[in-house]
Amino acid sequence: MARWYIIHAYSGFENKVRDAIISEAERLGLSEGVEAVEVPTETVTEVKRGKKVQVERKFMPGYVLAKLNMTDDVYHLVKNTPKVTGFLGNNNKPQPISEREAARYFGGVEEARAAPKKDISVDYEIGDQVKVLDGPFASFNGLVEELDFDKQKVKVSVSIFGRATPVELDFEQVELVK
Repeated sequence: MARWYIIHAYSGFENKVRDAIISEAERLGLSEGVEAVEVPTETVTEVKRGKKVQVERKFMPGYVLAKLNMTDDVYHLVKNTPKVTGFLGNNNKPQPISEREAARYFGGVEEARAAPKKDISVDYEIGDQVKVLDGPFASFNGLVEELDFDKQKVKVSVSIFGRATPVELDFEQVELVK
């Protein structure tokens, strides 16, 4: 019976590990032992150079989920895959997770995709002059350098003792200078 396992891989190599496991299973005739290999990802909106961009981001960096019929051959196939450091479990011994827990990882990704993001509108953009309303830099003026809509943060360059210093603030802490 196939169960879900969490495989620990080098961060940044999750997709290569997934592809290597699948191709090696086919090559060795162990495809029936490897039902599915997934890298949980989510789509997020980032602001790059003042423009909103949709980006795929790994939901669990450094980990790959695999539905395996665990046999010695399948274990060694996964363990000997390049960029795999082992299985998540006690003493690096493969510990299966429940179907419900696996669904939570994939469900969490689906819920994050389905959940409506707060629509935030700000009346300033990169390069605009703004005034800090509260916090330690209240009443300072500065220039907007970055906008991060996911974190609802703005990076403002304020002049402290004659030097430009970047300060990260919430959207609500600044207003456009008119």
